[in-house]
Amino acid sequence: MIAEFLVLVALPALLAAAAGWDLASFTIPNRLQLALLATFMLFVAASGMTLAVLGWHLVAGLVGLAIGFALFAAGWIGGGDAKLFAATALWLGFRDMMPYAVIASVFGGVLTLGLLVLRGWPLPAAFARYPWIMRLHDRRSGIPYGVALAAGVFFLLPQTDIFRLAAGA
Repeated sequence: MIAEFLVLVALPALLAAAAGWDLASFTIPNRLQLALLATFMLFVAASGMTLAVLGWHLVAGLVGLAIGFALFAAGWIGGGDAKLFAATALWLGFRDMMPYAVIASVFGGVLTLGLLVLRGWPLPAAFARYPWIMRLHDRRSGIPYGVALAAGVFFLLPQTDIFRLAAGA
């Protein structure tokens, strides 16, 4: 029951918070990354995950961190996005990491194209009074990629090993 709660409530809530924070401020606080790590460790204990499976999840998290920071170093994503990718890779594990990366990339592409189109249109006056919308509409602003990363997990979650593990715990 605890494992189910962590996968079905805590993980989505933390990812929604990260996406919302990124959308509003183009940052993802480290405390959200730490909360994702802490809830994963609780999930490991609650689900009875074996050491071998845990090892592959840790490998996925480290590979996700390396990929994320390579993308950050190239200037393609922000540091918070890199850490969020690593934390979600840790949760999803090595087996589900590649489908997640592909799905999140597709969502990221749609988000990017959508924002580029919207940024080409004048901002309605009713929205101009909100600083976060002004930043989001600014052509010089980046892309809140945390939104795409969270959406990728939401889309993939029902087909993941952690979902099945939580359901069987």
